Amino acid sequence: MRLAECDGKALLRRHGLAVPRGVLVHAGESPPDEAAAWPGFVVKAQLLEGGRGKRGLVRAFKSLSEFRDARRLILPALEDANTPLLLEEAVPIAREIFVAVRVDGSAQRLELLLAPEGGENVEAAGKLARIAIAADAPTTPEQIFAALGKLFASDLAARLARYAARLPQIARQEDLTLLEINPLALTADGKLIACDAKIVRDEAADFRHDPDDFAISRRLAVQAMTELEREAQTLGFQLVETDGDVALVTSGAGLGMMMMDLIGDHGMRAASFMDNLRGAPDETMTERLKIARALAARPNIKAIIFQTTLASRSLAERIEALLAWLAGEPLPKPLFVGIAAGHAAARKMSAEQAVERLRAVGVSAFTDPVALVKAAARAVGRA
Repeated sequence: MRLAECDGKALLRRHGLAVPRGVLVHAGESPPDEAAAWPGFVVKAQLLEGGRGKRGLVRAFKSLSEFRDARRLILPALEDANTPLLLEEAVPIAREIFVAVRVDGSAQRLELLLAPEGGENVEAAGKLARIAIAADAPTTPEQIFAALGKLFASDLAARLARYAARLPQIARQEDLTLLEINPLALTADGKLIACDAKIVRDEAADFRHDPDDFAISRRLAVQAMTELEREAQTLGFQLVETDGDVALVTSGAGLGMMMMDLIGDHGMRAASFMDNLRGAPDETMTERLKIARALAARPNIKAIIFQTTLASRSLAERIEALLAWLAGEPLPKPLFVGIAAGHAAARKMSAEQAVERLRAVGVSAFTDPVALVKAAARAVGRA
């Protein structure tokens, strides 16, 4: 779950990190009078996406009397006029710094990133310190200082080392996959203030946290979902719609990513990504196919690819359920089925027998996922 900036800064604040003074202003509200004493102002639309400045969703002004004009300029660029606005005091920035802690998926550990300049595309810059974080020991400033001494003056490197050493523990406590502060402002009087925060929490860890926490981020996430994404959630699984030409039906993130890569390698693009939800029903095949049918009704979708992989659940029952579902209503686009089954799943029907059973009723079926995707590519003219 990605946090809106206001929620992300609330998280930083409760861990003792400095952020600008700010107040959330909802539609129809006016800023509190006490904000008039701030030295300057920035108003930002609260959305779960980046690039707000380029879209005109961030406005700076000097007097609180200019707030209405700033809001009026922001509203046309918003899909929802009720989107809350974060009004903050302007921070006198002497220098912008980039600092982040993230999960390094390849190394399976946390990694600290620091750069002497903030802004966009910092990760691609040449001056970037990457510091691996051990999982079995606390992070200390001494471990970080040597890497920072190459990018910053020694006194600033020491301060940043103390600051950055706190972030991995915050990430662990809050189950974050990303905690990015960009920019971390160094003010003229030497303060370090987090002026913007991009924070992502692992949704699989929601059970460890207050379900009422970050209500604005949760509401914005629901609002950002498409109609089919909301329907899929009610049916018991997660759907992400993407810009593609093949409706992809899978179960599990790993299998879905593999199939998306294969589809891309053969000149097509997946229009959907499906994953399991925590506590969801064990069997959601027909529900996933229902969503695929709705996707396939769109003119840009050329085919449906359904890859099923079973470890112990009966393949015979899966195939019979699939055939019964297909008999109910013709599909608007051709269906290609991939089958993989472990020994326990194939006790009543082998994968090869399942392929023959499907082909007997005119469904293209395969035991090799590469052959499956190649056949789909030929059918849609992308071979």
